[in-house]
Amino acid sequence: MKKYIAAIVLLVCSSLSAQVQFEAKVSKSTLGLNERLRIDFMMNVDGDNFVKPSFEGFRIVAGPSQQVSQSWVNGRSSFEKVYSYILLPNQKGTLVIKAAAIEFNGQIYKTAPLKINVTDAIQQQSDSNDSQVAADENLYLVADVSKTNPYVNEPITIVYKLYFANIGISNLGELTKPKYNDFWSQNIEIKQLVAEEGMFKGQNYRYIVLKKAVLYPQKSGKLKIEPLSLAVDVQLPTNQRDMFGRMVLTETTKRVSAGAKTITVKPLPEAGKPEDFTGAVGSFDFKVTPSKTSLKNGESLNLVVSVTGKGNLKLFSLSKPVVPNALEMYDAVHSEDISTPLSGMSGNMSDSYTIIPQYRGNYPVKPMQFSYFDLPSGTYKTLRSSQIMINVLDGPSPADSSATGNKNKINDVEAFMTIKSKTNLITFDKEGFFGSNLFIGLLLLPFLLVPIIVLLKKKKEAMDGDISGNRIRMNNKLAKKYLSVAKKQINNKELFYIALEKAMHNFLKAKLNIETSEMSKDNIQELLLSRNAKPEIVDDFIALTENCEVARYALSSSVTIQLDFDKAVFIISELEKQIA
Repeated sequence: MKKYIAAIVLLVCSSLSAQVQFEAKVSKSTLGLNERLRIDFMMNVDGDNFVKPSFEGFRIVAGPSQQVSQSWVNGRSSFEKVYSYILLPNQKGTLVIKAAAIEFNGQIYKTAPLKINVTDAIQQQSDSNDSQVAADENLYLVADVSKTNPYVNEPITIVYKLYFANIGISNLGELTKPKYNDFWSQNIEIKQLVAEEGMFKGQNYRYIVLKKAVLYPQKSGKLKIEPLSLAVDVQLPTNQRDMFGRMVLTETTKRVSAGAKTITVKPLPEAGKPEDFTGAVGSFDFKVTPSKTSLKNGESLNLVVSVTGKGNLKLFSLSKPVVPNALEMYDAVHSEDISTPLSGMSGNMSDSYTIIPQYRGNYPVKPMQFSYFDLPSGTYKTLRSSQIMINVLDGPSPADSSATGNKNKINDVEAFMTIKSKTNLITFDKEGFFGSNLFIGLLLLPFLLVPIIVLLKKKKEAMDGDISGNRIRMNNKLAKKYLSVAKKQINNKELFYIALEKAMHNFLKAKLNIETSEMSKDNIQELLLSRNAKPEIVDDFIALTENCEVARYALSSSVTIQLDFDKAVFIISELEKQIA
């Protein structure tokens, strides 16, 4: 009998899991390096929280586009939702498109990975009016690196330039930011984009400098700089003219990438490395300067240890001076005046120590030294300061302090002589635990908890039976979750707008008790207005929701993103008050 029950359970589980279908389909499994690939992620349920794969080895040409269809045939309903992308391979070989994921009824469903075979570029019919071909031949994004074989902590510069010829460009949208892993980096501000003339591939081009950065490699070996990618709106001339004789332009969107860069970093030589070397690389001057060398009892002096020059000033520390015990030295106050132009860091940094003498006398401060790696000569250099003599003119001498200390010890012993040497213990009665108030309370506690447990159980059963209410609570929870995610990703434009869009959708699903398939613009507007929402708030909600998809690929500043987040919080707060 148990075997039959187990078999029935397995059949039911398998039939339930078979109801949800989520799969990925591609237009072809083998394509040339210059061909495009269409991939569709199809599901037969209204899944939420779609997560696309990373598409390693491909770049997204278009997408995602979403299609939803529902039909009734012979009394049976069918539902299908599709997310589509157009991809272009970046390299040859066997590429794997990893799994996509959706969430449905609290469970995660994933597609199977797909293998795509990418061959050499194939010969295609070339049309002189083909906008994509013309854009490819006249638009390039380049990353110029000043040096590809530096030492550790030697500055290099990277400049991103967009070259274009015979075309017009507008709306530069940043798709991926360059990543400087294992580098200390400083971006150089570009106040205004200006088109300049220059040579590229032996021809005259116009170019725009988009980004500049100074990089200091922090370890040796081959270090990779992840590429910058842009979406650029391109205006291309055609062979047609309008009625006034003017050239007719066609518009297209072109995605360009600067490509990854590999920097081979040399380690600093071990031969001749000083023991006190702390990583300074560049060209420096070193000084140790006291504010005064003669002082009276109770006065203080400042001892300033400073380094001035050009090099990695923010990436090493200064050594600490050694002073006699008779001089009390406090922790350093660090200060720096460093600028970082395209040529690298320059300026000065210092540690200022406050020193207060305890006794009169003459006290030497030992000479200090500072070692750095000199780039022009490729050798280590050591700079030394001279010995500093501190003259304390008055105050107690160390001998007086010793006598005073012995006298204090005698007085301390005499003070302890009045302590009693015997102890008198007093007994007292203590009430036993058995029969006490605590004993009776613990005895009655289980009987008091029984009705509370029964009430909680009934409340839980009622909540579990409220399927609609649970769905609303889950969607409300998801809205708050994604709004919090959007706030954390406010510096990452694409992830921010994805989370913001999900937050607003889940808020609607919670408040209006609707599904994703019902979220058309007209339906949302009608439902919100019927629930006493103000028309202007409804219009703002719909406009912001529609803007989330566009803003992910548009050129947006951090101020615009912050304004969109504040606007979303305001709209959701107002709808919370207005919806009946």
